[in-house]
Amino acid sequence: MRESYDFSNSAPNPYAQKLKKQITIRLDEETISYFKAMAEDKGIPYQSLINLYLRDCAQSHRDLQLQWQ
Repeated sequence: MRESYDFSNSAPNPYAQKLKKQITIRLDEETISYFKAMAEDKGIPYQSLINLYLRDCAQSHRDLQLQWQ
């Protein structure tokens, strides 16, 4: 490893805005099972599927319709 590096000609990462951030979220077992089964059918990891679903909701500006009983 070098003692110093020259970053004067470096460029910003063009993918920096697309990087993911790790968070903790609590989901019930039924929801996790649902997305795991769907992800297995689609052949992608279930966390990626949840991310795609939430991104679609955000881009579509979907609003949750709640009715408390």
